Amino acid sequence: MSALNVGVIGCAGRMGRALLTAINEAQDSHLSGGTDVAKSGWLGRDIGEILGCNPLGLIIGDDPETLFATSDAVVDFTAPQAVADHAQLAAKSGKAWILGTTGTDAGQDAAIVKAATQTAVVRAANMSVGVNLLVGLVRSAAAALNDEFDAEILEFHHKHKVDAPSGTALALGGAIATARDQEHKQVSAFGRHGNTGKRRLGEIGYAVMRGGNVVGDHTVVFATEDERIELTHRAGSRGIFARGALRAAHWAHNKPPGLYGMDDVLGLKG
Repeated sequence: MSALNVGVIGCAGRMGRALLTAINEAQDSHLSGGTDVAKSGWLGRDIGEILGCNPLGLIIGDDPETLFATSDAVVDFTAPQAVADHAQLAAKSGKAWILGTTGTDAGQDAAIVKAATQTAVVRAANMSVGVNLLVGLVRSAAAALNDEFDAEILEFHHKHKVDAPSGTALALGGAIATARDQEHKQVSAFGRHGNTGKRRLGEIGYAVMRGGNVVGDHTVVFATEDERIELTHRAGSRGIFARGALRAAHWAHNKPPGLYGMDDVLGLKG
């Protein structure tokens, strides 16, 4: 079986570097190329420089359209502002698009959904296998405990992260709301300050921490009188997200058009 040709948009960023490493080290994958923005200072340089190895003959460019054309699947962890353009390119090329970008707005979400009518799109706030197992555990716990237990979500990320709460935290909250047959927006509490009054029954609270180089910690707490359950995942490196994204790329290749999640990739649905 031939190796899967995988391209990386935003290859010089923190996640991009982890993706390049994962693809380069995988026996069943081949790095087809990478793009980045001009301000990164990497345009025109060989990807091998990022990896700290000999030149690979792959020059970093700024044209994602060419990258889609020369890849079997493209992995994208870039900024929300680029999502609509990348969605159009994915749809036009028909190549699998693995999207890990968070913090998108309604218009960008609509562009993703539209692209998924023409190609396979795997979208996940977090592509770690462990985190997606955590989401499943949280969903099961919420269904069993119902709103007799108060639900709180704590997330801690590095100081450079620009959106809050994290996409993973929101996915965890969404899993709780779904299990409890709630409307997530109606029961979420994203900040508490001053005289907030008594906690609402069924509320899902969020607490956000930022600092240092923390890759990503998430804890879900279910608390009631005299009893507390805590479910936690801690990421030690971005490699776990990169390996999950690469797994998604292989799964999505040659799949019919559709909007998929990591629960599809990992067979966790049902």
